Amino acid sequence: MISLTDSQKIGMGLTGFGVFFLFFGMILFFDKALLAIGNILFVSGLSFVIGLERTFRFFFQRHKVKATSFFLGGVLVVLIGWPIVGVVLEIYGFFLLFRGFFPVAVGFMRRVPVLGSLLSLPGISALVDKIGESNNMV
Repeated sequence: MISLTDSQKIGMGLTGFGVFFLFFGMILFFDKALLAIGNILFVSGLSFVIGLERTFRFFFQRHKVKATSFFLGGVLVVLIGWPIVGVVLEIYGFFLLFRGFFPVAVGFMRRVPVLGSLLSLPGISALVDKIGESNNMV
């Protein structure tokens, strides 16, 4: 079992609540307050889990400037009060930031017994192959 420090445990809780509030805010027709709370909790939880210095190094790498600007710009737009535009910007920035992780996640999901067989269905397989391919390493 992986041992976590107390700050990492707090970060996991903050990140989990952030994802919950983001999901719940989208279900309730892009509620501004829930999305803003979810964004703040998610980013602060990420900082607690991996550390403040590593969070800054991850977001502010030279080749991730575009992705970071879209993601953090989306957070700012949600906080200003335009939730739909902000969430679209955040999702685009999220995919740009974590596209190097998608092949690893797809490979893991294909090894899960029930999920792997669902991902190998004809229509879904082509989509998953497209998502799982990586043109550049991040």
